[in-house]
Amino acid sequence: MQNVYDTLKARGFIENVTDEEAVKALLNEPRVCYTGFDPTGDSLHVGHLLPIMALMHMERAGHKPIALLGGGTAMIGDPSGKTEMRQMITAGTIEANKEAMKKQIGHYLDVEGGKSLVLDNARWLLPLNYIEFLREIGRHFSVNRMLAAEAYKQRLERGLSFIEFNYQILQAFDFLTLYRSHGCLLQMGGNDQWGNILAGEDLVRRLEGKEVHAFTYPLLTTADGKKMGKTEKGAVWLSSEKLSPYEYFQFWRNVEDSQVIKLLKLFTFLPLKEISEMEEWTDSRINKAKERLAYEATVITHGEEEARKALEATKAVFAGAGASNEALPGTEIKEEDLNVRNWDAASFLAELGFSPSKSEAKRLIKQGGVSFNGEKVSDFAMAVTEACFDENKECLIKMGKKTFFKVVLK
Repeated sequence: MQNVYDTLKARGFIENVTDEEAVKALLNEPRVCYTGFDPTGDSLHVGHLLPIMALMHMERAGHKPIALLGGGTAMIGDPSGKTEMRQMITAGTIEANKEAMKKQIGHYLDVEGGKSLVLDNARWLLPLNYIEFLREIGRHFSVNRMLAAEAYKQRLERGLSFIEFNYQILQAFDFLTLYRSHGCLLQMGGNDQWGNILAGEDLVRRLEGKEVHAFTYPLLTTADGKKMGKTEKGAVWLSSEKLSPYEYFQFWRNVEDSQVIKLLKLFTFLPLKEISEMEEWTDSRINKAKERLAYEATVITHGEEEARKALEATKAVFAGAGASNEALPGTEIKEEDLNVRNWDAASFLAELGFSPSKSEAKRLIKQGGVSFNGEKVSDFAMAVTEACFDENKECLIKMGKKTFFKVVLK
């Protein structure tokens, strides 16, 4: 049976590692590993999906993953990768976010069956005695070493608050606690967490005399260096309530050609041999690879039925074969509202949420990038009336080359 470390490395999950040979040897037997997720939002997004996929590989290989919710650490905020201090979140909001994220993680990992665990560091962080914690844990941390960490160096010029300075100590304490309570020997996290992760590895060694290990995932960026996982409408959420399965499908379908093979390795479970065959595909066949990526990724997050609907809707709109496919994202409006509001085309797109702003809608219309039911909108001041809808009282809106929405009159 292949060692899961070899699988993760071959698929592109490994960026930094404490000791490659030691980690590989460690994973020859079933082990407990963990990754942290701070509940700063009410849904996971694509940025969380890479560590989730890694945990899924771990679970499939017979290891026991822990998804650690940062109910305690979210109270102060992680400075890693941030140029400004995080906004403080209320305890009530954190609690609600935790519940939402716990439910989502249970979709990907077998928490109910006990193959994986979801824990919350608030259980051990919130009851801490501050003076005792400083004496027993804080004394093992060098300020000079902490300031040398990239996450803190980037913030020194703008200002680093004392509360954020504690974050690394708390994350290190998480690793120590999970080692003591669950025998956890491996921490996995984003590359921007490397300094925090090493601090935890060092703390376990100092206090327990035990060698534990870690590795980090790469930061995924687009060809122009931007962080991957956002669209014009914002984050690519994993919740169908915040982003429809069709829109989720389209995010993957529209990735850059140069990214497809890498993303197939990271965000699907397709065999590497099958993916390597796609590397030879050129011209129009690259679109088939994108379609496969979108389908497989949507199956993992939303299930086969929603993935099938999204695929069929995509084929229908590109073939001009039906604007009413149920999977298309959109909205319903009342006929009387249409008549009362007196929308022009730009206002219509912005107010219904299809464009981030009226000015952006104007820009796209001026560039010839908007059509209603196949008819190009040439004037952003054009009145939106019932004439813009077909006999089924539906209007298929196309924005740019690949984005479709529908509006239904009720």
